[in-house]
Amino acid sequence: MSNSSEQSTVSSGLSPEQRLEPPNTRLLNAGIVTINDMETLRACVAYENAHQNRVQILRRLEHRATELRSQED
Repeated sequence: MSNSSEQSTVSSGLSPEQRLEPPNTRLLNAGIVTINDMETLRACVAYENAHQNRVQILRRLEHRATELRSQED
């Protein structure tokens, strides 16, 4: 596991795999909505690109990135 993924797991308690491969859709949505930092978000995008590459999930992650950026302003 890369260093950024390890840090993301430590800070949030969930790995990108746990966030993006849950047993049901509600948990998938919750996994994305509860991303609170860009480092975790980047790790999730990298995981999704490497494993599933689902356009809908990548769009949700992009939307979450936009929300996080607007919160920083």
